[in-house]
Amino acid sequence: MERECYDIFMNHAETKIIEYKLNRLKASKFRSQFHLKQKDKDYIDKKGLETIRQHCIDFIRQRLAPAEPINDGKQTPMRGHPVFIGQHATGTCCRSCLYKWHKIPPKKELTLEEQEYIVDVIMSWIINERK
Repeated sequence: MERECYDIFMNHAETKIIEYKLNRLKASKFRSQFHLKQKDKDYIDKKGLETIRQHCIDFIRQRLAPAEPINDGKQTPMRGHPVFIGQHATGTCCRSCLYKWHKIPPKKELTLEEQEYIVDVIMSWIINERK
């Protein structure tokens, strides 16, 4: 049911692209080691997906969207919030990983469309992890 609700945020083509990317990321030994712990799942259940999505939007806007983010490469903690775990799992944790996995170039401010794509990737991963 939650997946159906979430699908209203993305069109069919975007969904297919994100599924393809998530499958590629699962094949990475490093990226595939990231999983939500029970406390992360409990936090998501307590806050709800819409709140988690808003946190994700805020984190991406503040920590990843600038052309040259502060402490790029080190700005995303390895724990502390489900979105942070999702960023590492999806290669959206820093600008170099963003380029490697999603071909979004560094040294330029992210467009609103790019930010929305990144949020959709992370939220898709979170939803899949909760299953």
